[in-house]
Amino acid sequence: MNPILNSLLQKLENTPSALYQKDFLLTWEKTHGELETILAVAEALKNLRDNNISANCFDSGLAISQFRDNSTRTRFSFASAANLLGLAVQDLDEGKSQIAHGETVRETSAMISFLSDIIGIRDDMFLGAGNAYMREVGAALDEAFADGVLPQRPGIINLQCDIDHPTQSMADLLHLKTVFGSLEQLKGKKIAMTWAYSPSYGKPLSVPQGIIGLMTRFGMQVDLAFPEGYGLIPEVVELAGKQAKESGGRFRVVNSMEAAFKDADIVYPKSWAPFHVMQRRTELLRASDHEGLKGLEKECLANNARFRNWECTEEKMKLTKEGKALYMHCLPADISSVSCKEGEVEASVFERYRVPLYKQAGYKPYIIAAMMLTNRFENPSTLIQKMISDKKNRVL
Repeated sequence: MNPILNSLLQKLENTPSALYQKDFLLTWEKTHGELETILAVAEALKNLRDNNISANCFDSGLAISQFRDNSTRTRFSFASAANLLGLAVQDLDEGKSQIAHGETVRETSAMISFLSDIIGIRDDMFLGAGNAYMREVGAALDEAFADGVLPQRPGIINLQCDIDHPTQSMADLLHLKTVFGSLEQLKGKKIAMTWAYSPSYGKPLSVPQGIIGLMTRFGMQVDLAFPEGYGLIPEVVELAGKQAKESGGRFRVVNSMEAAFKDADIVYPKSWAPFHVMQRRTELLRASDHEGLKGLEKECLANNARFRNWECTEEKMKLTKEGKALYMHCLPADISSVSCKEGEVEASVFERYRVPLYKQAGYKPYIIAAMMLTNRFENPSTLIQKMISDKKNRVL
């Protein structure tokens, strides 16, 4: 056995875990040990694939994907993760299902789950509704299983909601662990999670909330920066502050991109819509008020335009630690003079970090696969050891 896999398996054996048959909806609902288990399983699965060892642990079964918003990276990461473990993927297209004809969440949840192992849901359009919808699905599955309708209760993975984007933030954490060497090495490192200008509006709050909700648990110095009026969900911001104190890190909110960038080891400039705007947008969407939505968009774009200087530039990167901070983004980024006239990041900065950014994105399939595996198998270490001993080639 190679030393990397051996080390990961030892960690899995010594790390407490209660992930088995538990949904993964918010990172801050999981213990520190459970988060480390996900990271270790993800690393082990990546190592297996890199060494042409099959991680196929299902002979059959479905992974259902329900995307209620557009997606590229997460959609393909979910499909890749399911395929890696041997599950087939079936998309739940609401427009082609009986949901469009009034079928209830309770009924849909049961009907799609007879031979399903995992349900991945992305629902980030409505503030106050996405995470609640996932929990409603979970309650319906509990009921169907208890009633003997389902032979097993599929696990649910949050592929992005209105509150958190756990597969993204966990992939980001694994990227940081790899770049800096260990989770221990992240303690004291400064990460600047900052708002950045975008020529669009209505981007979810879940990425910045996911970052401050996760990185504050690992002793990092987390700066959240945004222009006045662009705040996040207050309860998540409060949680981040509490977690930073508990982990020995630091959390602060500033209203200057430059202040956040100063001496930062990592920068994460990303646009999002203000909390109060997302509240109004949700009300208008639910009311199908198209004229109201047009008016809100016009108003918000005009307000965004006041902060065009909130751009990740070469000059601002010089403010970071030794001018060499790691630039991160969940992608796609609004790249000035490339994908838009003015945007989140200067083209030269993005291009310099393009390869690390793609590597950052490349951890997401393994994180999702780890969430799937730990939900369905009680002892991941034993299962991975069997994969190693069987040494079945992925590619013959």
